[in-house]
Amino acid sequence: MLMVLSATLVSTSFTVGAAITEELDPVLLTLVRFILAAAIFGPWVYYQYGMCFSISLVARCSLISGCLVIFFCCMFLSLRFTSALHTSVIFALVPSISGLYALVFIGERLRKEQLLALVFGMVGVVWVIFQGHLSHLLAMEYNRGDLIFLGGCFAMGLYTPLVKILHQGESMAVMTFWVLVTGALWLIVFGGNRLLMVEWASVPGFVWAGIIYLSVFTTIVTFFLTQYSVLYLGPTRVMAYSYLYPGLVLVIDLLLGHGMPPLRVFPGVVIILAAMFVLQKKKETKR
Repeated sequence: MLMVLSATLVSTSFTVGAAITEELDPVLLTLVRFILAAAIFGPWVYYQYGMCFSISLVARCSLISGCLVIFFCCMFLSLRFTSALHTSVIFALVPSISGLYALVFIGERLRKEQLLALVFGMVGVVWVIFQGHLSHLLAMEYNRGDLIFLGGCFAMGLYTPLVKILHQGESMAVMTFWVLVTGALWLIVFGGNRLLMVEWASVPGFVWAGIIYLSVFTTIVTFFLTQYSVLYLGPTRVMAYSYLYPGLVLVIDLLLGHGMPPLRVFPGVVIILAAMFVLQKKKETKR
């Protein structure tokens, strides 16, 4: 249920991000989002747990946040050469990539039913993205931007296994805070010079409202929920919740009055839900 909440919040970020991204460079938007999230979350973490600083903790969190930043950087760079449609299709590979990492590094083994569920979940996502027109998928021509984004997806796939490997008993709130801090530092190295190029006083109020929403709900909360859930569900099952994004975005659009999607989309949604049920049901059976 925590991961369903996390997936729902992440899905809202697409709508909010689309509304404000034209007003602010995407790299800067991500950087400000990380900085603001760390600034908001930091005082609460300090009040609850104290400073909780160590070289080991910061180094471990830097590796985790590095995967996220590499993904974002590859995404921004790839969009210069490819389309959002291409990247959304390629992103469907991330749960399978994460499962491969989990098998190699922590020995997480999936049963045949779960492996099939991963494959069918990916099929369901692609079905929703193309609204049932799979001929459009076959007609796609891939380019170097797609290869760049694929590299970013390999980095993103490592995110949840690293949480499982590098967590050493500290509070997940503390780890989440340092992931935010080190992520902001990585982003400053990548694009911090752009901070000086923006007239911050002229940034519209709705953009700041969107940034605050993204910082609190789709950064602090989702990072915490994801990292917390990895310890109980495992990296592959947690990352598989990204299969829910397209369907949840459709629901959010419907609630916002954007109308019903075409009926041919719904078989893909059913496939995704069935795949998620199989993945999670096996975990319950083991208990």
